[in-house]
Amino acid sequence: MYFAALLARTEDGWEASDTELDDVETLSDLADLAREASPDEDTVLVLIEQEGSWFGVFRVDGEDDPRIYVSDAAAARRSAYGELLLTDELLGREPGTDDGPDLDALDLDGTEEGESEEDEEVAATDAVSHSPVGDSGILDDLGISEKELRALDADDALGTIAEALGASEVLETVR
Repeated sequence: MYFAALLARTEDGWEASDTELDDVETLSDLADLAREASPDEDTVLVLIEQEGSWFGVFRVDGEDDPRIYVSDAAAARRSAYGELLLTDELLGREPGTDDGPDLDALDLDGTEEGESEEDEEVAATDAVSHSPVGDSGILDDLGISEKELRALDADDALGTIAEALGASEVLETVR
C-alpha cells in the first residue's frame, strides 16, 4: 500500500494535500506537480511511502533542481513510485545504462545451463543495495539532520518528518 502527500510551505505554515501519482511518469512531471502546489515558489515536499518497506522525499524549492532522498534503494526499485525517483544519477550509474538483462538472450527453459560467470557479474552490478540513496541533507534546513533522516524507520518516517516540520496535523488530515 502506498501513500503520497504534498507538503507546501506557506506564510501560514505547512499545507498538505494527498496526491495521486498515477499520471506522473517522469521526475519532470513530479516537479511540475510540486511547483503547482506553491504559487509563491516556496518549498514543497512530496512524501512517498510504501508501507513498512521504504520512503522517499522529493523536494522542490522554486525553480531550483529537485532534490531526492530514498530510504531503501532496492525496495524502492521494486515499486512503480520508487522507480520514478531512482534516477541513474541517484544510483551512481551512467545515464542510459540498461536496467536489466536482455530478455532475448536469456535461456528461459527452466534450467540454469548457459549462465556464465560473466552473466553473474553483470547481474551483481545491476543489483541495487538496501541502503539509502540521494541527498540525505535534504531536510537539514528544516530541522532534520542527515543522521536523523537515515535513522528513520519506514513504518513511521513520514509522521516523524511531519512532526519535526510542525506539520503532523495537516499531514494526518490527508492520510
